[in-house]
Amino acid sequence: MAKWFGRCPECQAWGSIEERGTASVTRVVAGAPTSKARPIGEVDIESARALSTGVSEFDRVLGGGLVPGAVVLLAGEPGVGKSTLLLETAHRWAESHGRCLYVTGEESAGQVRLRAERTGNLHAEMYLAAESELSALLGQVDQVKPSMLIVDSVQTMSTVSVEGVPGGVTQVRTVASGLIAMAKERGLPVVLVGHVTKDGSVAGPRVLEHLVDVVLQFEGDRHSSLRLLRGIKNRYGAADEVGCFELRDDGIVGVPDPSGLFLTRREKAVEGTCVTVIVEGKRPMLGEVQALVAKTNLPAPRRAVSGLDSARISMALAVLEKRGKVNLFQKDVFTATVGGMRLVEPAADLAVVLAVASAEREIALPADLVVLGEVGLAGEIRRVNGVGKRLQEAARLGFKKALVPPDHGPLPDGVRALVANDLVSALDVLGLNRRRSGGKGESTNDDE
Repeated sequence: MAKWFGRCPECQAWGSIEERGTASVTRVVAGAPTSKARPIGEVDIESARALSTGVSEFDRVLGGGLVPGAVVLLAGEPGVGKSTLLLETAHRWAESHGRCLYVTGEESAGQVRLRAERTGNLHAEMYLAAESELSALLGQVDQVKPSMLIVDSVQTMSTVSVEGVPGGVTQVRTVASGLIAMAKERGLPVVLVGHVTKDGSVAGPRVLEHLVDVVLQFEGDRHSSLRLLRGIKNRYGAADEVGCFELRDDGIVGVPDPSGLFLTRREKAVEGTCVTVIVEGKRPMLGEVQALVAKTNLPAPRRAVSGLDSARISMALAVLEKRGKVNLFQKDVFTATVGGMRLVEPAADLAVVLAVASAEREIALPADLVVLGEVGLAGEIRRVNGVGKRLQEAARLGFKKALVPPDHGPLPDGVRALVANDLVSALDVLGLNRRRSGGKGESTNDDE
């Protein structure tokens, strides 16, 4: 509360108090609008139509192609094939839409030229520049006047307008803001390559993902040729689409039908294997789960996981032992997927459980069987979304039987349903409650 002071309450001196005014309130004055507001139905949308990159799997994840003025952030681990994919994209874009500028800050122009020659991605309208400073990069854009810009990578670019080392928070934010402003002003689609951290997330400040229009993650195992392009954020389409590629010595090619890459074709069934169907974006794909159960003398049995969620596997094994009465005590359990696929969807729970039960009981599941279902802690089998779409893909690849929950809905022609309410009934349906018959034709059960 404001009050009058004539004498200082500390030193008791008169006339020593200085008068200070209150902080002035900043007022924003209305200015001239940059563009006239119009009814939304009258806004021209032709300038925002997506243009195909020429790489079908890339277009699938982007939502049809690159929108003029869109800024795409492509992240991935070193050596996964980001530069190879973008060289292929630049080549196809130059063939269809004209001049493309590829700016590299990590390699020399000669190194990129050698890779482009090895993969067959040379075109007269592909321009290449080695720059690491933002103003020089913008000068290259003014001189070349491309219809698409690729920057590899945003962490290597810097600007003298702010302090900090290249790749730092301030530098990355400022460089990205400058490129985004240029892209929006000129209607130029820009693809930025980004680094990732140890846990696989996009490196740099989180604001970088908020500034760009599309965030893509390029994934792949070093020991597998399969590469997956996942959409994390997309302002122009679905954000859960997945594109499949195969990395070869002579470049990278899209895989429109990847289901066969995740299956092992055998003449006869083998115990410890089970096939399921997952949905990546809008695409159903078949995946195979393999399990191996072996006795151990270690006080703590091993639980090794590859391509699966370790926490979910631990839960599934506990449910199998408690509800399904499958003895896994003093036994090592190894579970893995085929072809480098990563299965984290709950629809794969039942396939994992049955693969482990098949390995422990030494009984092979039918070769033409697919399994769908989420397993609860009480042993119940829950329905998953898109059962019909999943089983249509399975029927196309020759699978004729499907173990599904009771409320599975309509099934495609040629697929016979094996219904199971819970884990015990699923084991009964497939004959996994007892071991394979011994030499005298007798059946043995660990729990008897």
